[in-house]
Amino acid sequence: MNLKKYFVRALHRLQKGPGYTYKELLVWYCDNTNTHGPKRIIKEGPKKKLIWFFLTLLFASLVFWQWGILINTYLSYNVTSSLSIGFKTMKFPAVTVCNANPFKYSEVKYLLEDLDRLIEAALERILQPTPGNSTESPSPSLNLTLWYQIPLVLIDEHDKDNPIILDIFESNQIDKGNGTTAGNKTSGGNQTSGGEQTAVSNEATLINWNSEVNQTFEGNQTFEGNYTTAPPASSNTMSEEKKYKLAVKLCSHQGSDNCTYRNFSSAAQAVTEWYILQSTSILSKVPLQDRIRMGYQAEDMILACLYGAEPCNYKNFTQIYHPDHGNCYIFNWGMDEEALNSSNPGAEFGLKLILDISQQDYIPYLSSAAGARLMLHQQKSFPFLKDQGIYAMAGTETSIGVLVDELERMGYPYSDCTNNGSDVPVKNLYSQYNTSYSIQACLRSCFQNHMVEMCACGHYMFPLPEGVKYCNNEDNPGWAYCYFSLRSSIRHRQICIDSCKETCNDTQYKMTISMADWPSEASEDWIFHILSYERDMSTNVTLDRNGIIKLNIYFQEYNYRTISESAATTIVWLLSSLGGQFGFWMGGSVLCLIEFGEIIIDSLWITIINVISWCKGLKQKRAQARYPDAPPTVSELVEAHTNLGFQHEDGGALPRGEALPPEPGTPPPNYDSLRVRPLDALGRDSDAEPE
Repeated sequence: MNLKKYFVRALHRLQKGPGYTYKELLVWYCDNTNTHGPKRIIKEGPKKKLIWFFLTLLFASLVFWQWGILINTYLSYNVTSSLSIGFKTMKFPAVTVCNANPFKYSEVKYLLEDLDRLIEAALERILQPTPGNSTESPSPSLNLTLWYQIPLVLIDEHDKDNPIILDIFESNQIDKGNGTTAGNKTSGGNQTSGGEQTAVSNEATLINWNSEVNQTFEGNQTFEGNYTTAPPASSNTMSEEKKYKLAVKLCSHQGSDNCTYRNFSSAAQAVTEWYILQSTSILSKVPLQDRIRMGYQAEDMILACLYGAEPCNYKNFTQIYHPDHGNCYIFNWGMDEEALNSSNPGAEFGLKLILDISQQDYIPYLSSAAGARLMLHQQKSFPFLKDQGIYAMAGTETSIGVLVDELERMGYPYSDCTNNGSDVPVKNLYSQYNTSYSIQACLRSCFQNHMVEMCACGHYMFPLPEGVKYCNNEDNPGWAYCYFSLRSSIRHRQICIDSCKETCNDTQYKMTISMADWPSEASEDWIFHILSYERDMSTNVTLDRNGIIKLNIYFQEYNYRTISESAATTIVWLLSSLGGQFGFWMGGSVLCLIEFGEIIIDSLWITIINVISWCKGLKQKRAQARYPDAPPTVSELVEAHTNLGFQHEDGGALPRGEALPPEPGTPPPNYDSLRVRPLDALGRDSDAEPE
């Protein structure tokens, strides 16, 4: 019962409200608050009141302005980086070694034979000797179908507004019957040279097949006799020759007018790019096991291995297939066994390798660099050698001193990093290798997914989603055009950058590289004899300086650096800064804020009660407008409820001679029941109730 009384009184208190008007409430606040300024407004004279009012308003505005800056700084979630140096036993990094050449030429020659003939014939036409001083030999049969899938063309830029596209295997063909040159040449049915033809040259061209360097032939020009060697070119002539460029022609499909030309500043770059595209199409149709067989095997490539004082061999390496470099071998990957620790810094406690890259078996037009490609990375991570790898040169001993940097990033909301990639919307295609997440894997997976979506096939250099095939010229004639369009698309690139995240914890290996000739001239005979015998069991020397590499990989020092992030602004910093600004400008504290909150609540309370009263008054006005007469009095209500008797019904409804007896009237109401009892009597009754 006491609880009921308490709630009743609380309800009455709420209905009553604070009991002040807005003016009374404001005066009460200014007179009782602990904040400096408001008291002076109500206690000073008129002039000082005005001065203190503007000062209080000014400083309150400064406080809120400073608070806005502080809160915005806190919500920006800035970080500070700290560097600490530690000393501990560290895990030796995973070491991936590959050959710069992905396949043995002797194993893939039958696949690339048509491609090699085409590029050799194309180079002969680009760098053709003077016809008058050389004898023509019949060229072998060429697979022009393969050529026209992704052709190389020459671009004549003498007239930059109307460049002429010349096909290498169609331009300047000599009609052996009448010795005339064809008049108008077209670019694969795409562009016509406008009734004139210019002799083909290139930036790499040192000699020309015409009697003059840039001789132009009008219409169908007939030549008689032998061609003569071009005279020494003047400076103007050489500048004219620079206007020819070699380019790769890419079309959305064969015979289409929707084509683009990727031109290069050097013919060497154009030839390499063209050969990579064509070989990619060919090798994409070869099963993975056959590609592994055509690569360099571990027992042939890894001649010697030593880790610290413990000998090792090729069986201590894990083989993976890398599209760029073929068979790669990883030491200390940590997939099947625990990672190795390094006991001490220095070259004596690191990894020593002797490799044979067999440079004589390189693919001539695919691999222009010779050496070994290696990379240091974390355990259970995929090696992206094209981005982070380094070359080791043949005939040298390369020493690599390693320093370790550990990066610790703060997660959301301070940075958009991920711990394991589970919150990244891109499906990681490299998860088939059971490797950890990395941003390189995410970017390549994102690109491959876009490639599959736009080109209906996957690129040979990246893993495939389930149920998708690699692109090739036969099944996907326009794949190269689609690939380069996608690669040059800023929009798709930005989508992948926005979708992928950095890892929150990462380990980076900083390398110091030094090289020396190895073996020396004095020791190369016995070293090559021993290594040749150990590998081939032959007394003949099968190794030479052009194919041998020695590697030393070790920790340069045992100190490691940790670069960690911490929040630049914390909630403690925010509260102290807010309080400092409030106390400095207004002399206030947290209690002053509570007082201010109290007056706001009271103001809202008064406002609500006033709104309710206004609604009730409006309702009463509407009722009065509907019933304009005065309400009945009590006597009128009593008279209305007094029934003097029912009227008899018409006699026609009853039989003749019969009549109803008179009915008594309704008795008046008991007026004592309508009396209003005094309030004190009600209070005594309620108090007398049992509890």
